[in-house]
Amino acid sequence: MQHRLYIVGAGPGDPDLLTVKAHRVLMEADMVLYDALLGKQILEMLPESCEKIYVGKTYKDQQDQIKRMCRINALMKKGVEEGKRVVRLKTGDPLIFGRGIEEVRFLRNEKIDYELVPGITAGIAAANHCQIPITERSINRTLLFCTGTTLDGDMKQFDAVSSMIQLGTPVMIYMGLNNLGSIIDKLIGNGVKADTSICAISKVSYPDEKMLFGNLSNFMSKLEQNPLEMPTIMLIGENIMPMLEEADELLNQCSDCNS
Repeated sequence: MQHRLYIVGAGPGDPDLLTVKAHRVLMEADMVLYDALLGKQILEMLPESCEKIYVGKTYKDQQDQIKRMCRINALMKKGVEEGKRVVRLKTGDPLIFGRGIEEVRFLRNEKIDYELVPGITAGIAAANHCQIPITERSINRTLLFCTGTTLDGDMKQFDAVSSMIQLGTPVMIYMGLNNLGSIIDKLIGNGVKADTSICAISKVSYPDEKMLFGNLSNFMSKLEQNPLEMPTIMLIGENIMPMLEEADELLNQCSDCNS
């Protein structure tokens, strides 16, 4: 079935990580509304006839998010009413730490035909690139996705996160680089061991991807010596370091990997 509008997960940025369906939909698009942080190669592969409109946001860009969402909704509706094949292209997966569901609600209210196309979220891509076993038989059976940034700056969720880490659950933290010092203090204050492993992966899947790892007690000093750019994914857990230590070839290739 052909839909007039698709909300598509573009993955972390590498065009090779697009799903086959996402690629097909993009190749058939008349209009693409795209977010920030998408690799230029994905935009360059779009048909020349496709209208490309930037609707993203970046950290502290001072945009009014209500006005931004109203603009996105208006553009989606206008494109469909004009008979165009519209793609709302979102970084990662449309429903993980984004405003995808708000756009879905708008489309439902307007009775606009749409389809969601999943994408590879940055945390999963990061774990694979760094050979981190986020689940492993008989060791850890759960995985926690968490945001490091909230609208009100409240960090209460890390009370529960701390308990999960102590139970052996690895945690993926999105959008937490600027709050990382406070997050680490919160975790240690809640009883998480200071030698718990942490790995940060910057610009996942991009050519200039970087990785830095250590433990909760020394990571901020390592980060000061080896700054990372946003977007950055943090993985924290008791069982993530062993595989990193075994991946000698990977570590030797990465100048920012410190033991």
